[in-house]
Amino acid sequence: MIKRPEIQLAKRVRGLSAWVAVGLVVLGTIVGVGTFLLLTGLTPIKPSGDSIRLLLMINGVVAISMVALILGQMVHLFWERKQGTAGAGLHIRLVTLFSVVALVPALLVAAFASVTLNRGLDSLFSVQTRSIVDTAASVAEAYMVNATEATKVDLANISTDLVQDTQQQLYKDNRPEFIQRVARHAALRNLAAVYMFNKTSKLVDVNVTANEAIQFVPPPEDAMAQTEKGDIVMLAPGRGGNVIRALMKLPGYTDEQLYVYRVISPEVVDQLTKTRDAKAEYDRLQKDRVGVQLTFGLVYALVALIFLLAAVWAGMWFSDRLVQPIVRLLNASRDVASGNFNAKVKVIEGPGDLQRLSQTFNLMTDQIAQSRDALVRTNGQLDDRRRFTEAMLEGVSAGVIGLSPDHKITLLNRAALFHLGRNESELLGCNIHEVLPQFSEVYDQALLRPSGMAEGQVELVVKGHEQSFILRITTEVEGGAILSAGGTAMGHVMTFDDITQLVSAQRNSAWSDIARRIAHEIKNPLTPIQLSAERLKRKYLKEITSDRAVFEQCTDTIIRQVGDLGRIVDEFSSFARMPSAVPEMNNLNEMVREATVLQRVTASDIDIEFVLSQDLKPFAFDRRLLTQAVTNLVKNAREAIEAREAGSARGRILISTGMHDSAPFVRVTDNGIGLPSENRNRLAEPYMTTREKGTGLGLAIVKRIMEEHGGALRLTDAPSGRGASVTLEFAPQVQVVRESA
Repeated sequence: MIKRPEIQLAKRVRGLSAWVAVGLVVLGTIVGVGTFLLLTGLTPIKPSGDSIRLLLMINGVVAISMVALILGQMVHLFWERKQGTAGAGLHIRLVTLFSVVALVPALLVAAFASVTLNRGLDSLFSVQTRSIVDTAASVAEAYMVNATEATKVDLANISTDLVQDTQQQLYKDNRPEFIQRVARHAALRNLAAVYMFNKTSKLVDVNVTANEAIQFVPPPEDAMAQTEKGDIVMLAPGRGGNVIRALMKLPGYTDEQLYVYRVISPEVVDQLTKTRDAKAEYDRLQKDRVGVQLTFGLVYALVALIFLLAAVWAGMWFSDRLVQPIVRLLNASRDVASGNFNAKVKVIEGPGDLQRLSQTFNLMTDQIAQSRDALVRTNGQLDDRRRFTEAMLEGVSAGVIGLSPDHKITLLNRAALFHLGRNESELLGCNIHEVLPQFSEVYDQALLRPSGMAEGQVELVVKGHEQSFILRITTEVEGGAILSAGGTAMGHVMTFDDITQLVSAQRNSAWSDIARRIAHEIKNPLTPIQLSAERLKRKYLKEITSDRAVFEQCTDTIIRQVGDLGRIVDEFSSFARMPSAVPEMNNLNEMVREATVLQRVTASDIDIEFVLSQDLKPFAFDRRLLTQAVTNLVKNAREAIEAREAGSARGRILISTGMHDSAPFVRVTDNGIGLPSENRNRLAEPYMTTREKGTGLGLAIVKRIMEEHGGALRLTDAPSGRGASVTLEFAPQVQVVRESA
């Protein structure tokens, strides 16, 4: 946008340029008219080379000034359009239109006039015209030559007669008769006057004239000097004269000159003068033909530039009057576009259309402002509802997924991302069947049902751990109508919650109840059975003579199996009566070393190693229960190593401790037979075992102990790919770590 000072400066420059343009138009008009008058000979000043050059220079300066002014204005208009001045583009179009309207006819007329001028000049200076002019001049000159020659002959004839001796004697003796004889010669030859005069004294001795109006005019000295050579001297008529004179010296006389006049018709002389002037003018025009064309072109160009400049300023004046209300509308429109819906334009007094446009624009902005206010209020209400909904969605523990009609995920709350262990970029905008195929079965049921609702339990592996979710799907219907009543489905809403701990708790509770019942039902008859078998062996072993070995083997088997059943019942009782944890501040590294003392002493064929973190700070846990858990894990690791094939590498158990995301952990890694990939997470459920004689309660008890501590049990493969890795993860101990630090 152009700043306000720049706009004011541009207006002042345009106003000054307008006055300069008016001055140039007036000056160009005066110069053009003056040039035309001078070249056409309508002024007292006759056109000459200097005057024409001066006019050409003045016309050139005016024309160059006009061109510079026009170019300057066009550059200024284009600069305004580049700067984004409102209405600059319309200014340029209108000025261009006016310029074209003024210039095109001028160019057409210039071309036509140039062709016409060239054709006219070509015809004026053609061979035929030149021949006519030359012939007319030749005829006029021939007439004059003939008259001159006739006068010369007459002078010679008179002289021949007068030089005779008799005539000379008559001149001396009888001057009147001599004069009569001369008069007869003059009358015979139609001469206006015949004079005889003495060259020295210039006294006229003979004076014969046709009338008294003819006066003697002495010939020039150079003419009389020429007669001394015996030549006849002819004197042509002067400017405006009609008398041809001839002079010669009379031979035989002392110093007398014979001087005759011949009068030519004034009309003939006048025509002769005009013919000579016309020929001279024709020659001058032919010589100045290029100058005439150049002058004509310059004058015409000056006139064309005058009209062009006038058209440019007329276009700018008209465009200013037309553009000003439009510019106001544009500026107001920009204000509206920038958010100022209270923008108004001044209702102009002018053409009805622009006035109605201004009124309509103001009415429109009023309506837009009212609509904007209503929309802002409505949007505020919607924002409040949206924030409430988002807060509610973010606050609930259940995951919420929004689905579009084309089965793409459009909404995810924080709980959904947490439960699924995924990022928003991995799910948002993707097809539910592609990214969450485990949910597809329940989702497809909702699509097929008239109610658009479905519910089911889904098992999903999240970050390597199997999770159980309860999934519910409802349909989003346009206008709140019921889908079965003809509403249009706008998408689906999928809610799910993690019930892994609930399912595990339900199973543990069920197994605990079963364990109590089994322990109660089995433990009561075990002692009588064992006592009876021992009594039978002691009392009747010596009395039996046949199959004594069989009897002894059977009683030993009963006693041994009763002992095994007793140990199983003890494990059932231990699982069923798992005490609550009593956390106290303890050192995890010390507990791990003490819990594995017996295993290290008895496991001579297995290497038990430690990688214990020295940065691990004491925290609260039940030392007795954790010792039992670590012991069970090391025992399971030994059994997994012993179950390997013969000839395998030496057994190795690595026990490590540390911190992960402010949570302590204990990890037991072995190189045994490893864990099965199928139903791996169910190994921590009661009575789930992969060993032939296992009870399936070891990992279940460890899991119960970790749940008492708010932690978790993680089952993974060993990093080397051979064996298993079991991790006890505790709850984060951020506050404890800060206190110890």
